[in-house]
Amino acid sequence: MTRLKKILVLAAALLPLMSVSAQNEKHGLNRADMDLTVNPGDDFYQYAGGGWMKANPLKPEYSSFGVFNELAEKNRDQLKELFDNLANEKHVKGSNGQKVTDLYALAMDSVRRNAEGTQPIQQDLADLASFNRATLTEFIAYQHMFLGNPFFGIGVEADLANSAVNTMYLSAGSMSLPDRDYYLKTDADSKKIQQQYRDYLTKMFMLAGYKKKDAQRATKTIYDIEYKFAEASMTRAEQRDISKLYNPRTIDQLQADYPAINWARYFELMGVKNIGTVILEQPKVMAVANNLMTTLKDQEIKDYVAGMIIAGAAGSLSDEVGETSFDFYGRTLSGQKERQARWKRCMSVPNGVMGEAVGQLYVEKYFAGDSKDKMVKLIGDLRKALAERIAGLDWMSDQTKVNALVKLNSFTVKVGYPDKWKDYSKLEVDPSKTLYDNMKAASLWSTKRNLEKYGKPVDREEWGMTPQTVNAYYNPLNNEIVFPAAILQAPFFDPKADDATNYGAIGVVIGHEMTHGFDDQGRTFDYQGNMTDWWTEEDAEKFNAAAEKLAEQFDAIDLGNGEHANGHLTLGENIADQGGLRIAYDAFKKTPQAQAGEKIDGFTPEQRFYLSYGRIWAENITPEAAYMQTKSDPHSLGEYRVNATLRNIDTFFKAFDIKPGAKMWMDEKDRTIIW
Repeated sequence: MTRLKKILVLAAALLPLMSVSAQNEKHGLNRADMDLTVNPGDDFYQYAGGGWMKANPLKPEYSSFGVFNELAEKNRDQLKELFDNLANEKHVKGSNGQKVTDLYALAMDSVRRNAEGTQPIQQDLADLASFNRATLTEFIAYQHMFLGNPFFGIGVEADLANSAVNTMYLSAGSMSLPDRDYYLKTDADSKKIQQQYRDYLTKMFMLAGYKKKDAQRATKTIYDIEYKFAEASMTRAEQRDISKLYNPRTIDQLQADYPAINWARYFELMGVKNIGTVILEQPKVMAVANNLMTTLKDQEIKDYVAGMIIAGAAGSLSDEVGETSFDFYGRTLSGQKERQARWKRCMSVPNGVMGEAVGQLYVEKYFAGDSKDKMVKLIGDLRKALAERIAGLDWMSDQTKVNALVKLNSFTVKVGYPDKWKDYSKLEVDPSKTLYDNMKAASLWSTKRNLEKYGKPVDREEWGMTPQTVNAYYNPLNNEIVFPAAILQAPFFDPKADDATNYGAIGVVIGHEMTHGFDDQGRTFDYQGNMTDWWTEEDAEKFNAAAEKLAEQFDAIDLGNGEHANGHLTLGENIADQGGLRIAYDAFKKTPQAQAGEKIDGFTPEQRFYLSYGRIWAENITPEAAYMQTKSDPHSLGEYRVNATLRNIDTFFKAFDIKPGAKMWMDEKDRTIIW
């Protein structure tokens, strides 16, 4: 997945819903999950989920654990059962069963990998000795095909301006720390992490056989290169303006502006013929990459690429190498105390390489057939609610409303699993070879498969997530909302729970994904998935003013230690949370439970709706993981997805009779309503 695709696929956790009557009050909300000692008008997040957080303290294997992680754990157990069953069956060579089984077995065979140590990567490291400046283009192309993306990388995705056709994207400047701020900040904590990162690099080089002096030299080279990339990079908030990442260049223009690479030769080596226009994502970063490729000494380029090879192979080598990688990325950056059990880590290998092959088996065993139909119907009901809300907006003109409704009615809905499964017949998995060699082969297969799409029509049936992924997403290029099978199950889908519980969870997050089509990024794409302006100038100004007001609310959140939330980075998700709440509440108010107004377990239907929403974001998280999320993730922390978002919802205040003076209260003039 290219960097641009990661930005565009607006992932958010999703929940399934089925409308049932209120008589099943023993299901749904659990008072034990709440903290009734807290006033809901002071801290609704704690009120709704404090009991759950107290009962679920962080285990050493987690840096954060929330209600969604419960479902992820159940999903892992199901996948383990699948893998164990496959291991006891005979498989035809070349079949998906053979490949999945052998990949999992190779990953689980720690005895073999510990005996191999770092031997599997030694030939690739030795091959670096032959590099010289005259072969830079060939050298980079080989690395990009097999091993990593030094200096820059390419990938094929739908053209932002013509989403029906695949085009080539070019990005530069990969960094190993979570965000540019990790390099650029100069406070004591940041300097400590920077030194710990350098120490990690040095140790990894030494494990690969480098002498300490050589390892330190290579470490300095890598850090200096990544620092330069960080300086030139746009902030993550700036990258939310997708138009700034759309910079078409012909091959001749690339050659003139970035002559370190012979571009025609490079694309020929990558197997891409008749290359025309390339979309450059960040020209300033590419300029830095070009300068580095021109000015670095041969040894510095070798050290830089060697670091990528070693770090990229960490999961395929010995426990010592894996533990060293975890010590930095898990313990230091995330605050995670222990690595997850080996089987949990190892299932990510076949899951990552052959995700849809695993998904096909997963769906056959665990996905109830009627769940898909029920989900499609529910989405239809929520779509009607959003249409009614759009039609009733007082800040939007009729002209823009028509365009918005056309886009909404053009949504493609994908539920459960693909209608057409991915073909893995050209992928070879050889158990006689090392795990590292098999992962190289998988990388080559995946790279070729992606590049072969260049210039061809976009396959709109293809999925961006596997069925066993506990998540969901909106893709503006396809104008689609996608709900994998794994999220459509307990504990979030309870057919015996009351409507309020389900609409406050599933309904909100379905509305959330729909609203992504109209957030600060999604609104710049039309009903066909093309990046075009379908807004009147006046309506766009009104939207931007309201969005800026919401961003400022989150910017004002004080996280302590001089840090604040980033309301501009998280703007799309915050808009979607707010929209999801309003849409789901509108739909819920049409249910028999809402109309009857009877209390269940002491709570009104409206209260249960908001309690359900507050509960699903309950989580415990380490300070390190919270800091990383704030710097690098477009999703706000769970606490603020509840407390900060609800302060804009008038029906929330009414449900709990919250008055001025309460900590949750926000004056009506300060609230912002977008969708």
